[in-house]
Amino acid sequence: MKQFIANKIRESIAVKEAICQDEPLLNTIKLVAEAITHSLQTDHKILFCGNGGSAADAQHLAAEFSGRFYKDRQPLYAEALHCNTSYITAVGNDYGYDQVYARILKGIGRPGDVLVGISTSGNSANILEAIKVAKEQGMIVVSMTGATGGKMKEGSDYLVNIPSGDTPRIQEAHITVGHIICEIVENNLFGA
Repeated sequence: MKQFIANKIRESIAVKEAICQDEPLLNTIKLVAEAITHSLQTDHKILFCGNGGSAADAQHLAAEFSGRFYKDRQPLYAEALHCNTSYITAVGNDYGYDQVYARILKGIGRPGDVLVGISTSGNSANILEAIKVAKEQGMIVVSMTGATGGKMKEGSDYLVNIPSGDTPRIQEAHITVGHIICEIVENNLFGA
């Protein structure tokens, strides 16, 4: 059992090592941090969406921006779009689950806002619909996916495609990358 545990930790480390060796991906992470910084500097919002574990990751990262990360500083406008269960269940029932994120973006998405869609497969139908609306609204689209990027690759301004096909390892790396982006943005806005 201890060897099994150690092997899983090594698998997680291997994915992160692969990110460290991927110069284009490292550059994309830097560009995402710059885009989010600029969006917040110009009084825009960062909106996150995902399903299941990726919804939990969306909520986690939104909280890092809106609450605090390392610094005791002003809150930043970031939210996870799934947190209003009355809204989600009403729209899911009346319009279909594929519309739960797209519909709210039609109401609150503005040019210059950033949508961060999180999906390990890159093929989540409700996030694909959200991306369509985000593009129509003039928003910046960041997709956090697994290795291929799935269908989300096409609609993204920035694709953070973790070099793995293993869902738990991808999700672990999404949080790592998300934390790095939070730290860069915090330093950009409030000093290193």
